[in-house]
Amino acid sequence: LAGTDSMSVRLISLIISAIFAVISFFAFSGNLFTIWNLTLWASSLFFFFRAFWEKPKSLSSIWKSTLAFVKRKDWQIKITRLGVLMIAIVAVLLFFRIYQITNVPSQPFSDHAEKILDVHDVSQGQTHIFFPRNTGREAIQMYVSLLVVWIFHTGFSFLSLKIGTIIIGILTLPYMYLLGKEFGSPRVGVFAMILFGIGYWPNVIARIGLRFPLYPFFVAPTLLYLFRGLRYRSRNDLILCGVFLGLGLHGYSPFRIMPIVVVAAFILYWFHRQSKGVRTQAIWWLGVVTVTSLLVFLPLMRYVTENPEAFSYRALSRLEDVETPLPGPAWQIFLSNSWNALRLFNWDDGQIWVNSLPGRPALDVVTGALFIIGVTLVLVRYIRGHDWRDIFLLLSVYLLLQPSILSLAFPDENPALNRAGGAAVPTMLIAALALDGLLTSFQSGRKRRLVLGWGITVLLLVVSAAQNYDIVFRQFAQNFTAGAWNSSEMGQVIEGFRTMYGRTSTVWIVPYPYWVDTRLPGIYAGIPDRDFAVFPVDFETTLSSPYPKLFMLKPEDTDSQAALKKLYPKGTITRYTSSIDSTKDFLIFFVGEP
Repeated sequence: LAGTDSMSVRLISLIISAIFAVISFFAFSGNLFTIWNLTLWASSLFFFFRAFWEKPKSLSSIWKSTLAFVKRKDWQIKITRLGVLMIAIVAVLLFFRIYQITNVPSQPFSDHAEKILDVHDVSQGQTHIFFPRNTGREAIQMYVSLLVVWIFHTGFSFLSLKIGTIIIGILTLPYMYLLGKEFGSPRVGVFAMILFGIGYWPNVIARIGLRFPLYPFFVAPTLLYLFRGLRYRSRNDLILCGVFLGLGLHGYSPFRIMPIVVVAAFILYWFHRQSKGVRTQAIWWLGVVTVTSLLVFLPLMRYVTENPEAFSYRALSRLEDVETPLPGPAWQIFLSNSWNALRLFNWDDGQIWVNSLPGRPALDVVTGALFIIGVTLVLVRYIRGHDWRDIFLLLSVYLLLQPSILSLAFPDENPALNRAGGAAVPTMLIAALALDGLLTSFQSGRKRRLVLGWGITVLLLVVSAAQNYDIVFRQFAQNFTAGAWNSSEMGQVIEGFRTMYGRTSTVWIVPYPYWVDTRLPGIYAGIPDRDFAVFPVDFETTLSSPYPKLFMLKPEDTDSQAALKKLYPKGTITRYTSSIDSTKDFLIFFVGEP
């Protein structure tokens, strides 16, 4: 199956690519994508691929095969039991990812306000490469979300963010299948796809509506093409590995650990017998992956050279004492964080309620048990066969946990399912290998034994699905709603005022510590670019505004109530009773006339 790489390059195309790359690098100045710099960048990529890509099949033969298929008089669709089963599996996985999309989770929080403002900025022509708001964010989610707004007409809303990230989570599933198939067999691929698809961990981080699923989404294809490239000694697969490695760096900052993961893979490969005879080529392949990823990373690389502090601030704020002093010696915190992160699979996934169910494992009982068995299985398989991929698979779990572990300044933020999300890819793959091994153990002997094996396998998957359903759609949903503020109900009040009086300029929300983000209710009312906050010191500025006026307050804010009553003696206060629970009630101070 393995081929050889002549290490040849089309020199003219490479020179042209380099020229376009240099020009586009400088054209990306100013932190904006433009038609001009995108065209230069695309030209550089085109000639780079032309310089390095090895043609497996001529375009003319592909065209002839496609044309012959189109010209057939009869197109036959063959329905098989396996095909029907796969359709049923896909339907179940889509159900887990799409079900109750509007309600789980139910409310946005401050990070969503930042993202919606970023998406709105793009719609106004601010096509940033890196979004500096709120310590900075990479670009991919903003453009995906805007595409969702255009296609689904869902507006600049929490729902638009969730649709985008859920689609990203769904698109990860085919790569889980291909990874399992590459690492074991098609059956392992199916098991890996199922466990990843129904799993509480990848499901929740995809539903939050933030960049979290971009981490596993880019980890999966990067690993797939890395494995394929080194197994088949295929330069084309390694180029694709570099493409996804570079793209992932535009996605979610924890992915920045991935270049180290790729280098670790090459080192392990180089020191194992699978690289015998091609060790020099392996260095060449690493160079190809590196250059490809850097070329794809080029726009953000330009931003880094202009704004290194802004690009690295958020990561350094967790790793170093940028925001707060480290609570102890760095090496002690690192060891403690490593231990806590390794416990997330079967013991405790952390205390971050906005993207997890605190205090429970990241894996359900079945998947957690399979993961432990799978780790043992892979380790034994490595001892017997010395396949570098086995030891790398185990190592990659720990390496992909590093973005969570390296929260040295804020150890309470570790483990974090979002920053550890990339580790879900090898984790589910290891669990799938264990499940496949269990089924394989029943294949020797009578047919009745095989039927029993399949029965146990299906039962385990059903139990896993049932528990994950309960965790996501009952336990997590309830816990999240209890912790989040009901900005949607406040948005309904704003919308009702606009319906009655034709404006929202005389609606305000009085901020209060640890209460609702005053930008979020406006987003629900279709006003993504206004902060409705008015602080008590600014109450008098509202006097010049036309009547009627409406203020929303937290019931505990008695000082603001008194100040408004003094300023507007004819104002009336009513209590809005939340449909969630009484702790979410808020006050409405309405002034109808002078």
